[in-house]
Amino acid sequence: MLSEPTYSAARIVAENIESHFAKQLIMANAPDKQLAPQPPAYFIEAIIDVAFWTSLRKEEGHSPKVSIAYLPPGKAGQPMIFTKRLKFTPDTIIKLAPAIEGAGIYLGVWNDGDTLYIWGTTRVIPAFCFVLDVSEPSLLVIKHRRISGFGKFVNVAVLKGDQIKIIDERSDDVVDCPEVVSSLLGFNNPSSWSSTVNIHVQLAVSMRAHGRGGILLVVPSAHDSWNDSIIHPINYQLTPLFCGLADLLKQNVAEKDMSLWQEELSKAVESVAGLTAVDGATLINDQHELLAFGAKITRSAKGQRVERILVTEPVLGVEPRIIHPGAEGGTRHLSAAQFVYDQREAIAMVASQDGRFTIFSWSPCKEIVHAHRVDSLLL
Repeated sequence: MLSEPTYSAARIVAENIESHFAKQLIMANAPDKQLAPQPPAYFIEAIIDVAFWTSLRKEEGHSPKVSIAYLPPGKAGQPMIFTKRLKFTPDTIIKLAPAIEGAGIYLGVWNDGDTLYIWGTTRVIPAFCFVLDVSEPSLLVIKHRRISGFGKFVNVAVLKGDQIKIIDERSDDVVDCPEVVSSLLGFNNPSSWSSTVNIHVQLAVSMRAHGRGGILLVVPSAHDSWNDSIIHPINYQLTPLFCGLADLLKQNVAEKDMSLWQEELSKAVESVAGLTAVDGATLINDQHELLAFGAKITRSAKGQRVERILVTEPVLGVEPRIIHPGAEGGTRHLSAAQFVYDQREAIAMVASQDGRFTIFSWSPCKEIVHAHRVDSLLL
């Protein structure tokens, strides 16, 4: 029997999350793909409740970092199944945590009637499988895998104590929403990663992960007017351009070589994202060719000083704000906003040391620099 949840946020978000998964599974309409079962609200509520209280526990001084997947063992790939079902409780999870904290390991949870139990672990889950990450004490992230099976999971909700962030599925309906933001949201076109990889998303994830902060500028390859907004000489300019990422993305990869290609791509992404930790901005073009790193941004001699930006976050209940760019963050945010104001075909991706992540783009509809706060999509 399910016990009465005592973490109030679990009840508040459960029905919204249930509706999200129901909608996405209908939209997927992929008979050739194995899809996960739809999680009902009462099980979502129970899983969140147990995960929250687990997150506040410690075992030998360590807080648990685990991923819980709601699916039967028959839907998992190469499952490791326990002979005896285990109770789905904080006590059980905290004991198992040291064995399942590795990346890509999921604790399998399913139900017998109205009782949830732990059946084992798996590394392979189907598309749209309900996953809950216990990231740190009181921080829970609900997400699901994409149909393509590769790339950043789609975040559905982020819970931090009594703070609730439910991702707004309508956010990528904005006409001039950058592709990187649309891909992070991944709602209205759930199969969008089946044929291509949005490399900017992978770079954003890796930039945030290194924790040192940084700026990545994505500039047009058709011209070099971006030079007007950079102080020269650049300490680490590359000649010829480094094409490691571009070459990988052009490869025609056979299915049998896909895992190797994904591994190589992940390493290449981490290598480029690591350069953003160097003081200054890293520049790549829209063909994914690396131009330089450690570059200093300046206001274009032809441009004016940026005085205002539009700030949005793809979270239900968060209203757009128009503010001075200096109010959004420090020097990185101000210089990134100025760069996009001067170079309107470019985007700027800014990672802060505290985990905040902002994507700056020019909004031709509103004629303003648009700062997209996307930290809740990158957890």
